[in-house]
Amino acid sequence: MALPTHTRAALLMLGSTGFFALMVIVIRFASESLHTFEVAFFRSFFGLIAALPLLLKHGPGLLRTQQLPRYAVRCVLGTLSMFCGFWAIGHLPLAQAVSLSYSSPLFATIAAVLMLGEVVRARRWSAVVLGFIGVLVIVRPGTEGFSAGTLVAVSAAVISAIVAIQIKQLSHTEPADRIVILTTLFWVPLSLIPALTVWEWPQGITWLWVIAAGGLGTAGHMLWTRALAIGDVSALQPISFMQLPIVAVLAFFLFGEGVDRWTLVGAAIILGANGYIAHREAQLARRAATTAPTSAVKPGE
Repeated sequence: MALPTHTRAALLMLGSTGFFALMVIVIRFASESLHTFEVAFFRSFFGLIAALPLLLKHGPGLLRTQQLPRYAVRCVLGTLSMFCGFWAIGHLPLAQAVSLSYSSPLFATIAAVLMLGEVVRARRWSAVVLGFIGVLVIVRPGTEGFSAGTLVAVSAAVISAIVAIQIKQLSHTEPADRIVILTTLFWVPLSLIPALTVWEWPQGITWLWVIAAGGLGTAGHMLWTRALAIGDVSALQPISFMQLPIVAVLAFFLFGEGVDRWTLVGAAIILGANGYIAHREAQLARRAATTAPTSAVKPGE
């Protein structure tokens, strides 16, 4: 018996969240012996290999697009975001790095206003402000607990937000599988160039970590796009938040990392703000879908 659509969407998002959480762990392991640039390159290279079955499924036509300039810009920014995010995973407490990555939707709300002209009302702006308070709670600028490295994680979130807006623009005309394959295809040369400046071949088990990072990242991306295609964002967003406790538990047992109270409080604020923003955006999308057909019909027709 086929599962209900909302159940399938939830399972896909849960699978995606698990893959991304495990990717964070293997990136930390790989970062112990490789430079961030190399970790990013191998994640892209093996991610491309993992995405090649998409070409077998759809054929070479999947690579044809009239949006190459947009892909190029999106992938340059995506590579920068990957460098910053991977550096944070390799050098900050994992729970802190993941918590700050969840500030990306806050920046995406601002980017949507500036780049897409979207109208954001007072309640969503309030959620954005609340989310930024959560970021400040974690970063704690001006205190002894402040680390300049946290700004790298925030930079990753800012750039990721801009990339998310670009993906939203691309998805109007481009299928999800094309976005996945072309993105990974661009990432390989873009990440290789800086990696060559610090190149060292992986040794021993490090090969396992970099191969796993590519496979897990691509698998997570595929499940994520499919979950959002059939499910409600406001219902799926809280499931994606499970990445944080999964990473925190694994970091405790594998690396002996605890979670300080500031990260817990800040993460709770950020996730709460994100949950409200996702809920509100879903409400507005449903309202627009309900009113659009009526407004499109002329009087008398």
